[in-house]
Amino acid sequence: MAQGCDRILIVPLYPQYAAATTATACDQAFRALMDMRWQPAIRVAPPWHDDLGYIDGLAASMRRHLSRLDFEPERIVVTFHGMPQKYLEQGDPYYCQCQKTSRLLRGAFGWSEDRWLTTFQSRFGNDVWLQPYTDETIKRLGREGVRRIALVAPGFSADCLETLEELDVENRGYFMENGGEKFAYLPALNDDPEGIAVIEGVVRRELQGWI
Repeated sequence: MAQGCDRILIVPLYPQYAAATTATACDQAFRALMDMRWQPAIRVAPPWHDDLGYIDGLAASMRRHLSRLDFEPERIVVTFHGMPQKYLEQGDPYYCQCQKTSRLLRGAFGWSEDRWLTTFQSRFGNDVWLQPYTDETIKRLGREGVRRIALVAPGFSADCLETLEELDVENRGYFMENGGEKFAYLPALNDDPEGIAVIEGVVRRELQGWI
Protein backbone atom coordinates (compact mmCIF):
# COMPACT_ATOMS: atom_id res chain seq x y z
CA MET A 1 0.00 0.00 0.00
CA ALA A 2 2.88 2.34 0.79
CA GLN A 3 4.11 1.76 -2.75
CA GLY A 4 0.73 2.56 -4.24
CA CYS A 5 -0.57 -0.98 -4.67
CA ASP A 6 -4.34 -1.14 -4.34
CA ARG A 7 -4.86 -4.66 -5.72
CA ILE A 8 -3.10 -7.65 -4.16
CA LEU A 9 -3.21 -11.31 -5.18
CA ILE A 10 -2.46 -13.83 -2.44
CA VAL A 11 -1.07 -17.13 -3.72
CA PRO A 12 -0.68 -19.74 -0.96
CA LEU A 13 1.81 -22.24 -2.38
CA TYR A 14 -0.32 -25.30 -1.60
CA PRO A 15 -1.78 -27.00 -4.70
CA GLN A 16 -4.34 -28.84 -2.52
CA TYR A 17 -6.47 -26.73 -0.19
CA ALA A 18 -6.50 -27.49 3.54
CA ALA A 19 -7.71 -25.41 6.44
CA ALA A 20 -4.40 -26.04 8.22
CA THR A 21 -2.30 -24.70 5.34
CA THR A 22 -4.03 -22.51 2.76
CA ALA A 23 -6.55 -21.06 5.19
CA THR A 24 -3.91 -20.42 7.83
CA ALA A 25 -1.82 -18.43 5.34
CA CYS A 26 -4.86 -16.39 4.39
CA ASP A 27 -5.79 -15.83 8.05
CA GLN A 28 -2.45 -14.12 8.60
CA ALA A 29 -2.98 -11.81 5.65
CA PHE A 30 -6.52 -10.97 6.76
CA ARG A 31 -5.29 -10.19 10.28
CA ALA A 32 -3.01 -7.56 8.78
CA LEU A 33 -5.95 -6.14 6.82
CA MET A 34 -7.99 -5.78 10.01
CA ASP A 35 -5.60 -3.07 11.21
CA MET A 36 -5.79 -1.08 7.96
CA ARG A 37 -8.20 1.83 7.60
CA TRP A 38 -7.79 1.80 3.82
CA GLN A 39 -7.72 -1.76 2.53
CA PRO A 40 -6.62 -2.86 -0.93
CA ALA A 41 -8.71 -5.13 -3.14
CA ILE A 42 -7.76 -8.72 -2.37
CA ARG A 43 -7.94 -11.92 -4.37
CA VAL A 44 -6.88 -15.36 -3.17
CA ALA A 45 -5.78 -17.89 -5.77
CA PRO A 46 -7.85 -21.08 -5.50
CA PRO A 47 -6.14 -24.49 -5.24
CA TRP A 48 -4.74 -25.88 -8.48
CA HIS A 49 -4.76 -29.59 -7.63
CA ASP A 50 -6.40 -30.47 -10.95
CA ASP A 51 -4.98 -27.70 -13.13
CA LEU A 52 -3.72 -29.13 -16.43
CA GLY A 53 -0.52 -27.06 -16.28
CA TYR A 54 0.23 -28.41 -12.81
CA ILE A 55 -0.40 -32.03 -13.80
CA ASP A 56 1.63 -31.69 -16.99
CA GLY A 57 4.45 -29.97 -15.10
CA LEU A 58 4.55 -32.73 -12.48
CA ALA A 59 4.52 -35.44 -15.13
CA ALA A 60 7.34 -33.78 -17.10
CA SER A 61 9.44 -33.36 -13.97
CA MET A 62 8.85 -36.95 -12.88
CA ARG A 63 9.73 -38.32 -16.32
CA ARG A 64 12.99 -36.36 -16.33
CA HIS A 65 14.03 -37.64 -12.90
CA LEU A 66 12.88 -41.20 -13.61
CA SER A 67 14.98 -41.24 -16.78
CA ARG A 68 18.09 -40.55 -14.67
CA LEU A 69 17.61 -43.59 -12.44
CA ASP A 70 19.56 -46.79 -12.98
CA PHE A 71 16.41 -48.82 -12.36
CA GLU A 72 12.71 -48.92 -13.23
CA PRO A 73 10.43 -48.66 -10.18
CA GLU A 74 7.99 -51.46 -9.60
CA ARG A 75 5.78 -49.04 -7.67
CA ILE A 76 5.30 -45.28 -7.60
CA VAL A 77 4.24 -43.99 -4.18
CA VAL A 78 2.53 -40.60 -4.38
CA THR A 79 2.64 -39.24 -0.85
CA PHE A 80 0.96 -36.20 0.66
CA HIS A 81 1.21 -34.57 4.07
CA GLY A 82 -1.37 -36.19 6.31
CA MET A 83 -4.05 -34.74 8.57
CA PRO A 84 -6.43 -36.15 11.18
CA GLN A 85 -9.30 -38.14 9.68
CA LYS A 86 -11.77 -35.99 11.59
CA TYR A 87 -10.83 -32.97 9.45
CA LEU A 88 -12.08 -34.81 6.37
CA GLU A 89 -15.27 -35.74 8.21
CA GLN A 90 -15.73 -32.06 9.14
CA GLY A 91 -15.69 -31.09 5.47
CA ASP A 92 -12.07 -30.29 4.62
CA PRO A 93 -11.59 -31.01 0.87
CA TYR A 94 -7.88 -31.82 1.17
CA TYR A 95 -8.15 -35.62 0.98
CA CYS A 96 -10.35 -35.53 -2.11
CA GLN A 97 -8.09 -33.03 -3.86
CA CYS A 98 -5.02 -35.16 -3.12
CA GLN A 99 -6.73 -38.21 -4.56
CA LYS A 100 -7.69 -36.29 -7.70
CA THR A 101 -4.15 -35.02 -8.20
CA SER A 102 -2.80 -38.55 -7.90
CA ARG A 103 -5.44 -39.96 -10.24
CA LEU A 104 -4.81 -37.34 -12.91
CA LEU A 105 -1.06 -37.81 -12.60
CA ARG A 106 -1.40 -41.56 -13.00
CA GLY A 107 -3.53 -40.94 -16.09
CA ALA A 108 -0.78 -38.77 -17.55
CA PHE A 109 1.56 -41.74 -17.28
CA GLY A 110 -1.01 -44.32 -18.36
CA TRP A 111 0.00 -46.65 -15.55
CA SER A 112 -2.26 -49.22 -13.92
CA GLU A 113 -3.69 -48.74 -10.44
CA ASP A 114 -1.71 -51.66 -8.99
CA ARG A 115 1.57 -49.91 -9.80
CA TRP A 116 0.51 -46.52 -8.37
CA LEU A 117 -0.14 -45.94 -4.65
CA THR A 118 -1.44 -42.83 -2.87
CA THR A 119 -0.42 -42.43 0.77
CA PHE A 120 -0.18 -39.87 3.60
CA GLN A 121 2.85 -39.03 5.74
CA SER A 122 3.90 -37.17 8.88
CA ARG A 123 1.24 -38.29 11.33
CA PHE A 124 1.69 -37.65 15.04
CA GLY A 125 -0.42 -37.79 18.17
CA ASN A 126 -3.08 -40.35 19.02
CA ASP A 127 -5.78 -39.41 16.49
CA VAL A 128 -6.50 -41.52 13.43
CA TRP A 129 -5.00 -39.76 10.41
CA LEU A 130 -5.68 -40.07 6.71
CA GLN A 131 -4.69 -43.50 5.43
CA PRO A 132 -2.88 -45.42 4.09
CA TYR A 133 0.17 -44.22 5.98
CA THR A 134 3.31 -43.72 3.90
CA ASP A 135 5.77 -45.33 6.32
CA GLU A 136 3.61 -48.41 6.89
CA THR A 137 3.06 -48.77 3.15
CA ILE A 138 6.80 -48.56 2.47
CA LYS A 139 7.52 -51.26 5.04
CA ARG A 140 4.75 -53.49 3.66
CA LEU A 141 6.00 -53.21 0.09
CA GLY A 142 9.45 -54.36 1.16
CA ARG A 143 8.05 -57.30 3.11
CA GLU A 144 5.88 -58.29 0.13
CA GLY A 145 8.89 -58.60 -2.15
CA VAL A 146 8.82 -55.27 -3.98
CA ARG A 147 12.46 -54.37 -4.57
CA ARG A 148 12.37 -51.06 -6.45
CA ILE A 149 10.21 -48.03 -5.66
CA ALA A 150 10.11 -44.28 -6.23
CA LEU A 151 8.37 -41.66 -4.07
CA VAL A 152 7.02 -38.30 -5.17
CA ALA A 153 5.31 -35.61 -3.04
CA PRO A 154 3.16 -33.42 -5.34
CA GLY A 155 1.73 -31.37 -2.46
CA PHE A 156 5.05 -29.58 -1.93
CA SER A 157 5.90 -26.70 -4.23
CA ALA A 158 9.48 -26.91 -2.95
CA ASP A 159 11.50 -29.48 -1.06
CA CYS A 160 12.01 -29.04 2.66
CA LEU A 161 13.10 -31.02 5.71
CA GLU A 162 9.91 -33.05 5.52
CA THR A 163 10.64 -34.32 2.03
CA LEU A 164 14.44 -34.47 2.21
CA GLU A 165 14.66 -36.03 5.67
CA GLU A 166 11.40 -37.87 6.31
CA LEU A 167 10.86 -39.18 2.80
CA ASP A 168 14.33 -39.51 1.30
CA VAL A 169 16.12 -40.63 4.47
CA GLU A 170 13.67 -42.16 6.97
CA ASN A 171 11.45 -43.93 4.46
CA ARG A 172 14.43 -45.06 2.43
CA GLY A 173 15.63 -46.72 5.63
CA TYR A 174 12.27 -48.39 6.23
CA PHE A 175 12.29 -49.80 2.72
CA MET A 176 15.83 -51.16 2.87
CA GLU A 177 15.29 -52.62 6.35
CA ASN A 178 12.33 -54.60 5.03
CA GLY A 179 13.99 -56.11 1.97
CA GLY A 180 14.00 -53.28 -0.55
CA GLU A 181 16.96 -52.78 -2.88
CA LYS A 182 16.41 -49.62 -4.95
CA PHE A 183 14.76 -46.45 -3.65
CA ALA A 184 14.39 -43.00 -5.20
CA TYR A 185 12.76 -39.79 -4.04
CA LEU A 186 11.71 -37.67 -7.04
CA PRO A 187 12.26 -33.97 -6.20
CA ALA A 188 9.49 -31.39 -5.92
CA LEU A 189 9.03 -28.87 -8.73
CA ASN A 190 11.17 -26.35 -6.78
CA ASP A 191 12.54 -23.58 -9.01
CA ASP A 192 12.81 -25.85 -12.05
CA PRO A 193 11.20 -24.48 -15.23
CA GLU A 194 8.12 -26.67 -14.70
CA GLY A 195 7.63 -25.34 -11.18
CA ILE A 196 7.94 -21.69 -12.18
CA ALA A 197 5.60 -22.25 -15.11
CA VAL A 198 2.93 -23.67 -12.79
CA ILE A 199 3.05 -20.67 -10.45
CA GLU A 200 3.17 -18.23 -13.36
CA GLY A 201 0.14 -19.90 -14.93
CA VAL A 202 -1.86 -19.60 -11.70
CA VAL A 203 -0.86 -15.97 -11.20
CA ARG A 204 -1.62 -14.91 -14.77
CA ARG A 205 -5.02 -16.61 -14.65
CA GLU A 206 -6.00 -15.00 -11.34
CA LEU A 207 -4.84 -11.53 -12.42
CA GLN A 208 -7.19 -11.44 -15.40
CA GLY A 209 -9.14 -8.19 -15.42
CA TRP A 210 -6.56 -6.52 -13.19
CA ILE A 211 -3.65 -6.23 -15.59
